[in-house]
Amino acid sequence: MSKQGHKSRWRFRQPSVLPGFGLALGVTLFWLVLIILIPLSGLIWRSSSLGWSQFITLALDTRTLNALRISFGTAFVAAIVNLVFGVILAWVLVRYRFPGKRVIDAMVDLPFALPTAVAGIALATLYAPNGWIGALLAPLGIKIAFTPAGIVIALIFVGLPFVVRTVQPIMEEIDKEVEEAAATLGASRFQTISRVLLPGLLPAGLTGFALAFARGVGEYGSVIFIAGNLPYVSEIAPLLIVIRLEEFNYPAATAIAAVMLIISFAMLLIINSIQAWSRRRYVYVA
Repeated sequence: MSKQGHKSRWRFRQPSVLPGFGLALGVTLFWLVLIILIPLSGLIWRSSSLGWSQFITLALDTRTLNALRISFGTAFVAAIVNLVFGVILAWVLVRYRFPGKRVIDAMVDLPFALPTAVAGIALATLYAPNGWIGALLAPLGIKIAFTPAGIVIALIFVGLPFVVRTVQPIMEEIDKEVEEAAATLGASRFQTISRVLLPGLLPAGLTGFALAFARGVGEYGSVIFIAGNLPYVSEIAPLLIVIRLEEFNYPAATAIAAVMLIISFAMLLIINSIQAWSRRRYVYVA
């Protein structure tokens, strides 16, 4: 090979600005395979050993479908509620100064530190028919505890920090001068929020929504105490998996877990696609 060929080959091999990329990438891939891919591969392998007919029979069981509907439905509703009120709460913490702001800011992270079982017991105590809040709602014919509504309350409690902590840093980067400029140009308050602020917050909001939704689908500890766990009424899919395992019905537990994995992956893929589209659209508009 000529000297010119050697020069052209080495000309494109520039040193990396951040050294250690190969080692960091190797550690990342090893940890990802060890913690995520191997357990998921075991679940998929176990499910494939059932056979299509047995897998479909177990997955389409009436009790299984109802538990999946309750888990994903309540998680979706709770994530929507957290998206709306989480953005409002983040806005208040970022834009306003008031006494007790640091206390409220610290309370947002309380569901992260509080054991889920403790949260479930506390919520069940409050919303039970003889609880502080449940006793006020009982004369109105409203029942929260031991119903799907109680599950939504528990999932709102555990999922709120995901939305607030995801949106809050993005709000802090938005200058107040942008809002003032919009007001100077004649935009109303609604137009400023809908056309100036929300487009920039949409990707972060979708991320918080996806995190809250994923947490809600797999939540167990805070739900079982307030749900009542009645089959076909308030039984969630994670609880049904535990019940099948206690019955030594491992094929049924595997089938339920596989269906949850497929649905969760599909929904997260859709959410991430919408998030990427909204980010590209915002960059294009900006």
